[in-house]
Amino acid sequence: MEEKAQLLVGPDEKISTTEATLLGLQHVLAMDVYVPPIILAGMLAMGAADSTGLLQVTFLAAGIGTILQTALFMKMPVSQGPSFVPLSAAAGVVVASGGLKGVGMATLLGALVVGAVLLILLGLSGVFQKIINYLVPAVVGGTIITCVGLSLIPSALNDNIFEAAGNVYQNMELAAMTALTLLVCVGISIRFPRVQKLFKAGSIVIALLVGTALSASMGRFEWHSVATAPWFSLPQRTILHWGIHFDLTAIFTFIIIYAILTTETTGTWFAMGAVTNHTITKKQWNHGIVGEGLSCLIAAFAGTTPVTGYSTNAGIISITGVASKRAFISAGCWFILLGFFTKLSAFLAAIPAPVIGGVFAIITVTIMLNGLNVIRSLDTGESDIYVIGLPIILTIALVLLPKHVLNAAPQMLQYLLGSPIAIAAITAIILNILMPRRQRL
Repeated sequence: MEEKAQLLVGPDEKISTTEATLLGLQHVLAMDVYVPPIILAGMLAMGAADSTGLLQVTFLAAGIGTILQTALFMKMPVSQGPSFVPLSAAAGVVVASGGLKGVGMATLLGALVVGAVLLILLGLSGVFQKIINYLVPAVVGGTIITCVGLSLIPSALNDNIFEAAGNVYQNMELAAMTALTLLVCVGISIRFPRVQKLFKAGSIVIALLVGTALSASMGRFEWHSVATAPWFSLPQRTILHWGIHFDLTAIFTFIIIYAILTTETTGTWFAMGAVTNHTITKKQWNHGIVGEGLSCLIAAFAGTTPVTGYSTNAGIISITGVASKRAFISAGCWFILLGFFTKLSAFLAAIPAPVIGGVFAIITVTIMLNGLNVIRSLDTGESDIYVIGLPIILTIALVLLPKHVLNAAPQMLQYLLGSPIAIAAITAIILNILMPRRQRL
């Protein structure tokens, strides 16, 4: 019998505006939405104005996309955020098209617009749901969820802790104390049911506040960047600033990128369905991909890379037990506010990476375990061992793949190899189709 996740608040349960506001902020704090635009800005050697503009429009697109998906299209608690997958392709297109002073950004945005429109048409055609039903049965879905969590663990540990800026021993101390605070909060909520809602639902934000306070006591919090940031400013680096230009090579490149992103988003939706005890309907699959395309189209018009379903939120729900759609809509509102409230954006960006990493590491593990729970509930056969096992091996292999090997591969292959989730999903789908049906174990 499948063991259902314990939710304090279901997706459609009502919570007060104050609760929704605080819980929405918790989702924002636990998501590293600001990291991809900062990385892209560095890859393109953007100045301060362009970097700030890119960060602002990314927040704005993530907020609008989150509200659209949660309230209108997917109608599940889904948060949109910038993916790491398109970054190298985006930088390559911009540089190849003349850089920031040429039509580089205009060419990138043109390719993003075309790809987003194709996603919308895919959803409107009704074909997407049929593809999912045929290609992604429960054993494949559970495997994809597992690989989503597994692929994020090295990022949580390496990028945010071991290889992050600062003293590595301090980084480990900050991450450990933040993670310990989170575990203490969850432990208190289990031991004392009367305060469960406070300590379980607020566990992540409490942990981040403790980690931030500790980092400030170590002199690790960048107060100067917060102090010098303006209070409010309008986003300046939209498609109106960069313009739009269509190039066939760039468009083809991003059609491939969107296919990879769609595979990842499918894994995110499966993960969210698993933690909220919800089976995604045919209508939701098609509406969801329309919402995904519309979110990406808004991101392109805003002047940033695609915003897609963020898998970390499934882990946050597992930890907090709160799956309220109102909280996610609130998170979307926070993101929109951050698009204009520059000082608050600067504060969030100043939280040291190890503090985020301490929470992020636990979130990724909960996503992986949710996938394993889906698999555990199935009556698996001999073939399923390989359908489940090989994608997990490939996920680990791609995460550990040396950079020089990746860089030596053809550009198109680099995009694919740079997404362990996409490779794992494709492998699981192909094996499930090709492996013969054998006796159940």
